[in-house]
Amino acid sequence: MKRIFFIFLISLSGSLCAQSSQDFMIGGGLDFLKTDNQDLFKKAQIGFETNYFVIRKFTVTAGVELWTERESSFVFGSRWYLADKFFTRFRGLIGQNDFSIGAGGALPFQKNWRFELIGDFYFKGEFAVRTGVAYVIK
Repeated sequence: MKRIFFIFLISLSGSLCAQSSQDFMIGGGLDFLKTDNQDLFKKAQIGFETNYFVIRKFTVTAGVELWTERESSFVFGSRWYLADKFFTRFRGLIGQNDFSIGAGGALPFQKNWRFELIGDFYFKGEFAVRTGVAYVIK
C-alpha cells in the first residue's frame, strides 16, 4: 500500500509541472548576480519571455531584456527540457549583439505557476544568475 501511495505522489507531482505541445509559458525574471555588477543595486537587468512548446520538451522563445544602464534588447531563442524541471537554453540578444547559453530549473508552486532559477553565460564574457516566475497557459 505504501508503494502504491508513493507512486501516486510522484505521478501527481510530475503532472503539476508537466507541459504539452502547443502550450504557452510567459514569465519574467531579475538578475540578482552578474559578473559586471560592481555595486549592489546600482544597476538592474530584467527580462520578460514567452515560450511556445513546439513539442513537450522543446520551446521557441521571444522576449525583451531591459537594463538600467544599457540599451534594451529583443530576445529570441529556445529551451530544451532535459526533464520536466530542468532545461538548457540558448538566446540571441538583438540590441546588445550578444548570445547567451544557460541552464536552469523550474519548480512548480501552484498548478500552472513555476519558480525559475537560471544561470547564463554571455559570449561577451559575463555570467549571470536569474530568478523569476513563469505561468503555463494550457
